[in-house]
Amino acid sequence: MQDIEFDFDFFVIGAGSGGVRAARTAAALGARTAIAEQRFFGGTCVNVGCIPKKLYTYAAQFAHQWRDAKAYGWLTGELPSFDWQILKDNKDKEIKRLNGIYQNLLGGAGVTIIEGRAELTGPHCIRIGDQQVTARHILIATGGKPRLPDIPGIELAISSDGFFELNQQPKRAMVVGGGYIATELAGVFAGLGSEVHLVHRGDILLGNFDREIADFVTNAIESYCHVSLKTQIKCIEKNIKNKDVDSDLLVTLDNGQQVPVDSVLFATGRTANTEHLGLQALGVTLDDSGAVVVDENYESTVPGIYAVGDVINRVTLTPVALAEGQLLARRLFGPASESKRPAWSYDLVASAVFSDPQLATVGWTEDQARARFPDVKVYKSKFRPLKHTLTGAAEFTLMKMLVDPVSDRVVGVHMAGTDAAEIVQGMAVAMQAGATKADFDNTLGIHPSAAEEFVTMRTPVAK
Repeated sequence: MQDIEFDFDFFVIGAGSGGVRAARTAAALGARTAIAEQRFFGGTCVNVGCIPKKLYTYAAQFAHQWRDAKAYGWLTGELPSFDWQILKDNKDKEIKRLNGIYQNLLGGAGVTIIEGRAELTGPHCIRIGDQQVTARHILIATGGKPRLPDIPGIELAISSDGFFELNQQPKRAMVVGGGYIATELAGVFAGLGSEVHLVHRGDILLGNFDREIADFVTNAIESYCHVSLKTQIKCIEKNIKNKDVDSDLLVTLDNGQQVPVDSVLFATGRTANTEHLGLQALGVTLDDSGAVVVDENYESTVPGIYAVGDVINRVTLTPVALAEGQLLARRLFGPASESKRPAWSYDLVASAVFSDPQLATVGWTEDQARARFPDVKVYKSKFRPLKHTLTGAAEFTLMKMLVDPVSDRVVGVHMAGTDAAEIVQGMAVAMQAGATKADFDNTLGIHPSAAEEFVTMRTPVAK
């Protein structure tokens, strides 16, 4: 194998976060590197995920800020009108700019860029259109895609990808799902003035998070959305029955209720983007969801073929894909010491949901902590933010801290409320460094701030 002359040392399929980081790192380490992309540079995060979603979230927050301003002496009058198309056009310009930056970063690093759909035709062979190349190492970094259920009328619905292509704001929108994408986009629709119906088959929204925090956020969302839990959609059809309501679609729920809406958005999960890559023909093992099965070195069941990011379905977050891609490239092309770099730990991955209210978390949930430490100490603080003592808005913040009673280490931090992501990022650094509850207690707070609550919690709640 060492005597074979390959066109490239490293070939990456997919120019999303993980793929781009891996390609740039490999090229910087001297590897002859190429990357193939058939759709858009930057992947889901840049084009139909983190970045545009956060921009739309900012837009939705302005209505709240406008209403709150009156309590602080700003005689703002009526809420101004909102133009969805202006927001979309500006978002498109920004995404196009970021696409160019990603291409420039790759080109500047010396990575060969090939635009087109890549397919593996052998253990070291890749075909892109009429072009055939070989590579010693191949990385699959094709990410994921929305999964839509097989129900009557599903062709009338859109996915989270389709949300960012809407040119007109729906007066009435239905969002289906209970995860972070569903709650975030429901909040955007509602904040911008749409009537929103949120339908979820589970008994709580954001069920993968700490139960108490999830309950808190669910109750908050119920104040501005029509939330239907333990409910599923039976079918979607054109609205020709209920002509008294000016809407395009009619949704029938499994409880018999019919809801007229203008748009139905499904955010009911994502699946690994592994179709038409030629993986199974080569013997690459996929799990039941279609994700590539890899070992601790991100290598698939076929030597020389690797995978990182959403396509391996471990922790589907952009920073995780970046870390995986960089680690893999260093192991393959860095100094000999890098090949022995320990596996990257997923234990303290911080994450956030940019819903309304915002949610952020790092470490174990209370249920997970109690399974490990029966006598885990739980600290909580629920309060109305100082800002709303004047506005009178019924908005609250909830914070939780979980502590191992034996080592005194903080093993979980959870927050729902304004700036949760910004605050919990700092908590993640402390936990990564092994901070104990005593370390938090010995830290002086910044007053007045919400963040100071994390260093002033003194008494654990009763079991």
